[in-house]
Amino acid sequence: MLGKITRREEYDLFAAWLAVSLSFAIIKLAPYGVLGPIQPADPKTALIYLVIALLTAGIGLVAHELAHKFAAIKYGFWAEFRKNNFMLLIAVALAALVGFVFAAPGATVIYSTRPDGRTLTREENGKISAAGPVTNLLLCIPFAALYLVSGPLAMAPSTLLYQIGIFGIQINAMIAAFNMLPISILDGNKVLSWNIPAFILLLATSFAVLVSSFYIL
Repeated sequence: MLGKITRREEYDLFAAWLAVSLSFAIIKLAPYGVLGPIQPADPKTALIYLVIALLTAGIGLVAHELAHKFAAIKYGFWAEFRKNNFMLLIAVALAALVGFVFAAPGATVIYSTRPDGRTLTREENGKISAAGPVTNLLLCIPFAALYLVSGPLAMAPSTLLYQIGIFGIQINAMIAAFNMLPISILDGNKVLSWNIPAFILLLATSFAVLVSSFYIL
């Protein structure tokens, strides 16, 4: 399946991965932006925050978009991720200025007509849309395992692995919850149009994991 990722798509995914990761690394250093208190940090600490963001937010974003792509391919439709340079800039700028990340780095474009002329059905569109949030929720499982084995269950907790575990759960739950909102072009709106019970289940699960990640962990 990875052979179906085009060279341009690789570049777009890489650019989005870096920009989104940088945005989340910035808010770790300056939770309220440059106008608020900034946590003193040496280059090593800043690099650690970037690595954590690359392994959590970055991977969550790429996995989300590739899930849409491969789900579309499964139904016989072609799909490619396309970055949005303006939104990538907005993501980094908002993180730096006010400590808020609005991660809408682009979208997976689905060509809604197959070679045989058949168009995308509402059910197929809903399942393809659900694939992204479902993938993020599934990613919470290995991050939760990492959190447990490097923290509560470890005799000598590893701070870096512990932080990757916590941040990985929080970010992936956040990506899932945001995308499941029934708004405009977000995944939730398409899932809702296809299957109301599936929409309620995914929305409730995403927010339950998100809230739990901040108040229980």
